[in-house]
Amino acid sequence: MSFDSKATVHFAGNDFFIGITPSQHALTLDTNHERSSAPSPMELLLVALGSCTGVDVISILNKKREDVKDYCIEVRGERRKAHPRSYSRIAVHHIFKGRNISEKSVAQAIELSETKYCSVAATLKPAAEIVSSFEIIEA
Repeated sequence: MSFDSKATVHFAGNDFFIGITPSQHALTLDTNHERSSAPSPMELLLVALGSCTGVDVISILNKKREDVKDYCIEVRGERRKAHPRSYSRIAVHHIFKGRNISEKSVAQAIELSETKYCSVAATLKPAAEIVSSFEIIEA
């Protein structure tokens, strides 16, 4: 079997890990939930999903020439009570600010990301229900 990419994770002591991405970027992770001085692995999953869908959605809306001035994605995860405490449900809320942004265009862009383009969502979907919503604020 041939793998496309490789990340490396080094134990740094005291519940810290240093992750090195396939593109050689370093990330500090903190697995001590009380201290919480760096993101945890599960937090990074939420960030990965939000950024993956976000890049799809904004790219589609730019191609549709929608006048988006600001865009934010809020991602909330609900974890199972028993171990492994994986996410059972993830809510993705897209918030757009701009002028005359089409609700239809936004809904289509989100659907395309969810069903066709977002690799992170496709990876998480077998284990977690992912639900999306959006709001448009006229600016």
